[in-house]
Amino acid sequence: MSDKSYLVVGLGNIGAEYALTRHNIGFMVLDAWAQASNLSFNTVRYGDIATDSIKGRKFHLLKPSTYMNLSGNAVRYWLQELDIPLENLMIICDDINLPFGIVRMRMNGSNGGHNGLGNIEELLQSREYARIRIGVGHEFSEGNQISFVLAPFSDEQFLQIPELEKRVAAGVKTWALAGGQKAMTELNTKAKITEIAPTQ
Repeated sequence: MSDKSYLVVGLGNIGAEYALTRHNIGFMVLDAWAQASNLSFNTVRYGDIATDSIKGRKFHLLKPSTYMNLSGNAVRYWLQELDIPLENLMIICDDINLPFGIVRMRMNGSNGGHNGLGNIEELLQSREYARIRIGVGHEFSEGNQISFVLAPFSDEQFLQIPELEKRVAAGVKTWALAGGQKAMTELNTKAKITEIAPTQ
């Protein structure tokens, strides 16, 4: 396949109980992209895939069905199956080390303790892939990290999610069409969405 094909992977967990949780922001971005572009996901091996064509580029949007901690199985399989080079891989995931609404794109780097990224790194034997980390906040007490990421966003945050989804999808398209540097400049320097203080 040509270098004009891209694998865009949103990380998350399958199942209705996880649908709108912080850990599933990767799934949410791809769902919003598909809805805006009138795409349908097809269930395939290791996940659900939808394909979008933009300016001669093909974007394969993948939501792994392997659960977060085994995301690398789906990523490795579909890179090989679609014959997509590693430099055309983009991972979208949550990040508890960033405040809600902050977005950070990098072209490579460590997994930062994220289990999904860790498994991808392990199975690909590489850190040389692009990723967009979406801040979900870190308002949890010691030992409650898992409960926090597997809980839904607050009502106030949900109101801001559509804008966030749109920004990230636009950043992925810029990355493919105009290069990583331009995409990072757009995503990493834009001010985060206004935080609304949670109600007591």
